Amino acid sequence: MFELNILFMNREGEWDFYWCDVGWMREYFDHTYMDEHVKICHFRNHYELTRKNLMAKNLKRLKKQLEREYGKLEAAKCDFFPTTFELPMEYHIFVEEFKRNPGTTWIMKPVGKSQGKGIFLFRRLKDIMDWRKEDPYRAAMSDERKDEKEPPEAYIVQRYVEDPYLIGGKKFDLRVYVLVTSYAPMCAWLYREGFARFSNTRFSLDSIDDTYVHLTNVAIQKTAPDYDAEKGCKWSLQQLRRYLVAKHGLEKVETLVRDMDNIYIKSIQAVQKIMINDKHCFELYGYDILVDSKLKPWLIEVNASPSLTASSQSDYELKCRLLEDMLHIVDMENRLTGREKRVGGFDLMWNDGPVYMDDTSGADCIPNPPYPTNTFLGCDNSDRDKQLKQVFKNAQAIKKT
Repeated sequence: MFELNILFMNREGEWDFYWCDVGWMREYFDHTYMDEHVKICHFRNHYELTRKNLMAKNLKRLKKQLEREYGKLEAAKCDFFPTTFELPMEYHIFVEEFKRNPGTTWIMKPVGKSQGKGIFLFRRLKDIMDWRKEDPYRAAMSDERKDEKEPPEAYIVQRYVEDPYLIGGKKFDLRVYVLVTSYAPMCAWLYREGFARFSNTRFSLDSIDDTYVHLTNVAIQKTAPDYDAEKGCKWSLQQLRRYLVAKHGLEKVETLVRDMDNIYIKSIQAVQKIMINDKHCFELYGYDILVDSKLKPWLIEVNASPSLTASSQSDYELKCRLLEDMLHIVDMENRLTGREKRVGGFDLMWNDGPVYMDDTSGADCIPNPPYPTNTFLGCDNSDRDKQLKQVFKNAQAIKKT
């Protein structure tokens, strides 16, 4: 579902809203005339954030800038992504780091692929040499590139997070949704709902070749021999939040959530000045975040086209709510005032500066908020329908006056 392009057209055949893939943006965006009101679901150079190598490069640049301008303490706020090198360009620098840390586990990823394709773990440089010769996926890609006279495909190599937080002995990561409606000024919304994706097999560093242990992608996990389609490998973020609060207490969980807020904001700021802002564009990003055993969040990657394929009925309903609320914020019908801080499941977290919660917001989820920023990841969203009615009612009343 939802994997096809969606085009909303008027009676004259002119389109108003295009839910397109990133390939269309590359090929046609610069040559397409768009009326004032038209909206499209990607920014022109979205890849500055969503390609693994460019994301790492931009985050490294932001960290250096913060250290130069504000000192090491401020720069440390960017310490949320693993040590990363781009291959083949930074191979020699990587080898130096590799030799300084013998026995460390590393993970190799193609920069332009998704769903776990082409990923593997290693501990020896020899493993890279063997992989270059034997990996059928890479060999096929290399043959294609030779035919088309393209440069070799880029990969990133990252220090593997060896101590992930485990539940039931299994590793998981989080899928979080962030909606950016503008980069100049920067305006970003965080969705309350999302999910944790679990591996199908208990975690162990003794089996680094077992993708069912180390990769949480649904596309990988559903091929496991003992995968149960009914049971699946997902928890809602509400379930996960309740579990963590019961085990660690509210304050530690709130610290984790605010550290994740820092990830969204800093990663968007890392590309803010180079992103081509356009009033026609918005983007729904899928953030993949891993939590380690010390409750520290790590940014794994940012997806420009997060999967909207449903793996269960509850997943289907979540993604329908997500898309509906996204369309409310894009506001093609001009029903909102532009001053709303919550629209359905989306909470405004940045509007040319941090946004703070109202006194009554989130009282059910965060009774005495230690950090009053306007984000409620994993909090209750059951009042969504009622809240949306109130938002539109208030907006209508304000516009009448």
